[in-house]
Amino acid sequence: MLPDHILNQLVSIVGESRLLLDADDLQHFGIDRTTEWQAAPSAVVLPETVQEVQSIVRLANQHNLAIVPSGGRTGLSGGAVATDGELVVALDRLNKIIDFNPLDRSLTVGAGTITAQLQQFAEQQGLFYPVDFASSGSSQIGGNIATNAGGIKVIKYGMTRNWVIGLKVVTGTGEILELNKGLAKNNTGYDLRHLFIGSEGTLGLICEATVQLIQPPPESTVMVLGVNDFATIMDVLKCFSSGLDLSAFEFFSQSALEKVVAYRGHATPFQTSAPFYALLEFASADQGAIDQAMQLFEHCTEQGWVLDAVISQSLTQAKNLWKLREDISETLWQWQPYKNDISVRVSRMPDFIREVDQLVAQSYPDFEVVWYGHIGDGNLHLNILKPEGFPVDQFHANCVNVSAEMGQLLADYEGSVSAEHGVGLLKKEYLHYSRSAAEIDMMRSIKRVFDPNHIMNPGKVFD
Repeated sequence: MLPDHILNQLVSIVGESRLLLDADDLQHFGIDRTTEWQAAPSAVVLPETVQEVQSIVRLANQHNLAIVPSGGRTGLSGGAVATDGELVVALDRLNKIIDFNPLDRSLTVGAGTITAQLQQFAEQQGLFYPVDFASSGSSQIGGNIATNAGGIKVIKYGMTRNWVIGLKVVTGTGEILELNKGLAKNNTGYDLRHLFIGSEGTLGLICEATVQLIQPPPESTVMVLGVNDFATIMDVLKCFSSGLDLSAFEFFSQSALEKVVAYRGHATPFQTSAPFYALLEFASADQGAIDQAMQLFEHCTEQGWVLDAVISQSLTQAKNLWKLREDISETLWQWQPYKNDISVRVSRMPDFIREVDQLVAQSYPDFEVVWYGHIGDGNLHLNILKPEGFPVDQFHANCVNVSAEMGQLLADYEGSVSAEHGVGLLKKEYLHYSRSAAEIDMMRSIKRVFDPNHIMNPGKVFD
């Protein structure tokens, strides 16, 4: 519990109703989707303005009080976990549409705006925000930016970073910075905006964001293909990407499909059972694109890569096919999975997949492994499921023992130990496999500039 004089000052900033001390609130706001740490914050505050955020940060500096930023709490790396009496600053109330400029096609929103609400607002204006993922209905744009969220259409549209054209932040020293101000061209030295994108709250608090919107994409079609084996997924990707304008190329295993069908009630895409499945989406404004897709399917079938396929005939069917992929992560939570979020360059995926498959077979012979991911941009999600009745601590210990081997493999392939979920607490022990000692020292130096008292999300990314 914080001393009364600090609590009184927090009340003077946000009001009594927006200072939360109840045990249930501390638990709710003090943890993200990870299950390895227990929430133990000292208090939760819910500011409604940038000025209130600034006052909170300045107060925290005066009293050497650590701050953990909290958004939609959908993170998977422990980046929003408060385990040691930190003050949680929840940005849920900074959720207003601040400005829309139809000429610039720019939208400025509070950091607490739900991603899906931003997408819906863009759609109402006849425009499109292309960053999308399964948690868009609960994640917040500030958290998306702080973790540089990716999602299901990176192959065409890139990461969140590509769409942020302005930020208003409060640094770890309590300064308000307006970064880039929505400019398309701004060649005036260091672009500090990009330091905050992906910084996981270690430099300061993102309070407002200006994002670029675009014209809606043309009508699209979804295909699900039954693939003969893991390695040939890359052959299928190469084939379809050579002939179609792909906006997504995902994959999942038969095990993943069985669990989603059983626990979500979705229909299987077709009767043929396949070891793996590829889901692809492509622009189909005319019949020519669909005819081309069918020719490519026939070629893949002749090569023995694809066993069966289904192509969407309506928007509803397309959405239902997407659910087979998007509902996997939520379905797997009941098995308390140990997750790996890894990536390499797409050109190196075939060899990498083969070596990962061998490592997993050797390391986890008694555990069920479920694969899925964004194969079109080189991102694999490897999930090891905890057997029923198996002690959690022992399960994690067994899984962690192999993470170093996985990290070394990624280092050999010049890949990333965290493709899109961030480092947080979960991956910082393995950061050195993807970043050199010089890079990590440089990141620490940058943090000291923005957060000299080390109050912003301490212990996350690096110590």
